[in-house]
Amino acid sequence: MASVIRHTRTDERVRFCGLAWRRDPLTRRLTILAAAWAMMMLGAGAFNPSLLSPGALAALLVDAAPAVIVGTGLTLLVISGEIDVSVGSLLGLLAAVAGLLSSPSHAGLSAWAAAGVVVAAGAVAGLLNGLLVVFGRVPSLLATLGMLSAWRGATELLLSGNWITDAGADLRKVGQEVFLGLPAPIWIAGIVATATIVLAQRTRLGRRTYAVGDHEEAARLAGVPVAATKMLMFVLTGAMTGVAALVSLGQTSVIESGIGAGFELTVVTAVVVGGTSIRGGAGTIAGTALAVFWLGSVRTVLVHLKLGESATHWERAIAGMCILAAVLLDHLSRRRGGTRGTGPATLEVSA
Repeated sequence: MASVIRHTRTDERVRFCGLAWRRDPLTRRLTILAAAWAMMMLGAGAFNPSLLSPGALAALLVDAAPAVIVGTGLTLLVISGEIDVSVGSLLGLLAAVAGLLSSPSHAGLSAWAAAGVVVAAGAVAGLLNGLLVVFGRVPSLLATLGMLSAWRGATELLLSGNWITDAGADLRKVGQEVFLGLPAPIWIAGIVATATIVLAQRTRLGRRTYAVGDHEEAARLAGVPVAATKMLMFVLTGAMTGVAALVSLGQTSVIESGIGAGFELTVVTAVVVGGTSIRGGAGTIAGTALAVFWLGSVRTVLVHLKLGESATHWERAIAGMCILAAVLLDHLSRRRGGTRGTGPATLEVSA
């Protein structure tokens, strides 16, 4: 006799860019975030109209591109029930590797070869994190916290206190070229985000990712390869960090051991504030991208308020408060019976 195990999540039917457009807690949160960004920018623009110019908005998007790219992979990882807080240190290490490989005074590889090595190295780093968590049974927060220190130490050893000022010109163009009137980083971030939205909402892997984070044991009983799904999300996050490192090269004149410091805070904040549940099973790529843009706008507004060095301290304080508020909202929505996930998942296995 055949027995069927089902893990079903009833969810929204009408979607746009990965967001379910009905009156649920997640959509309300993102609507509030978008409205808050609009009011903040309009208010700041009233004192400094240049903030609302096309050039200033394009600069915001360019600055946000690396965080959007990494945030797409990290969003799926958090949806699966895990987290990676080492992405900032890994980005710094991969940027240093890219600089050394492409520099004429060092390896002198072509831009394509150096880019391939960097993205592959990021994927391998993600694989290592996945092995520690999935097979080593180390909690992902602790495992990646340890790797954060390890990657930073590796960067310092690699650079030995020196700066790289002659990274390959062709590789730097990845973050500097303009195509159809828009800087390349905007195109790259948009393509990565769109592809990840399709993966999350329209593929079996995406449905499995939501199912694993929603209820790991139920997903396992339904025949979902839980370990493989989580491993793939770690690898994807590492590879996306490699892509972000390449994009970031065009935004800095020198590569030094401190590059990427604090980047993980920005990305994790964006993922959580953008509506992804820290417990897994719920979240959207579009929400993360919107939160990255919002955080970048806060930074720009603080700078224009001429707060000097204290602008950085205010930015960190605001990011911390946003994380706490987002986690509290997620907890309250779950207690009130809010939606568990944002993507439909129906998994069956017959025996």
